[in-house]
Amino acid sequence: MAQIGDSKGEYRGTQHRNDAELKGWLAKRPSETTLEPDLPIIDPHHHFWDTPTRGRYFLPDLLSDIRGSRRSDDSPDAVSGRSASARGGHNIVATVFLECHAMYRKAGPAEMAPLGEVEFVNGIAAMSASGSYGPTRVAEAIIGHADLTLGTRVREVLEAELAVGGGRFRGIRYGVSWDGSDAVGKFAARFVPPHLALDPKFREGFAQLAGLGLSFDSWQYHPQLPDAIDLARAFPDTTIILNHVGGVLGVGPYAGHRREIGAAWRKDIAELAKCPNVNVKLGGVGMTSFGFDFHERDVPPSSEDLAAAWRQYIEPCIEAFGVNRCMFESNFPPDKQSGGYTELWNAFKRITANASATEKTALYSGTAARVYRMTAP
Repeated sequence: MAQIGDSKGEYRGTQHRNDAELKGWLAKRPSETTLEPDLPIIDPHHHFWDTPTRGRYFLPDLLSDIRGSRRSDDSPDAVSGRSASARGGHNIVATVFLECHAMYRKAGPAEMAPLGEVEFVNGIAAMSASGSYGPTRVAEAIIGHADLTLGTRVREVLEAELAVGGGRFRGIRYGVSWDGSDAVGKFAARFVPPHLALDPKFREGFAQLAGLGLSFDSWQYHPQLPDAIDLARAFPDTTIILNHVGGVLGVGPYAGHRREIGAAWRKDIAELAKCPNVNVKLGGVGMTSFGFDFHERDVPPSSEDLAAAWRQYIEPCIEAFGVNRCMFESNFPPDKQSGGYTELWNAFKRITANASATEKTALYSGTAARVYRMTAP
């Protein structure tokens, strides 16, 4: 029977365990058998990084998670030499990298520093495109960062990112997540002022995206969804992708209020869905900020546990936006704090067990391929 519970400990940010602790914890539950192993999936949201606080997550780590076998023979030759069935895991045909302040340039103008991240990931994508690391087209699309508060001057940055992106650069994310409580706000990835999405200079920069054919990944907490709605209405020709079902908070002052928060969140999601330029990513619910207790358990949760907890956020989004504007995401490695990659995708597949083949194609690959202009399976 599925077990659902809310976090009982103090919120310490989305990095609850370090790499070594997380590896040991995940090993306590053998990887599940993959459900619907032939279903093609584009994972439209993951990161690469190497920092003292977040640890290291590079190509071999992602490929190991995709295989889901918790194997130790992770060399490129070992990976590419295995048959598809021997690799195990879900059928991840391609992925999208999302900016995470990785490998910024140290030298040069500060506004050009994010080019380093695009260059870094384009190199990983080129490695993957060689075929030497298996069939998954890792980072076939790249979402970088640019400082939209530069106003019109941000166009120069965006054009430079297009130039170094190897044809893979698709848009940017500018996280505007802000909360007035210290319990939440001090852990934001970027420290920004409240209501930044309403700022005239920010919007001056935002206006540069559509003309360059670039999209915007929107990351904020659920109390900020009205700002996202206003932004989407103001720029109907810009493709916007709402990250992590809108960033529902269940920690700090929001702990213990899941029902009332959910009611207000569903109203905002329904309103945002009226904007045809907005799509939504179904995932991120494994982040500890959602307030579930999975990371506090002695043994990682099963996919049944995850599905039971996450369904309340996944299904309303699909109902509001429709399958052709929804895409499942892994958000690895942040969501890894709540369980394994195989279990995450199994949980999604349990939630969509009654969906038609056409609906599953849209949710697991079609929407991502359309929005990020990728090769459809």
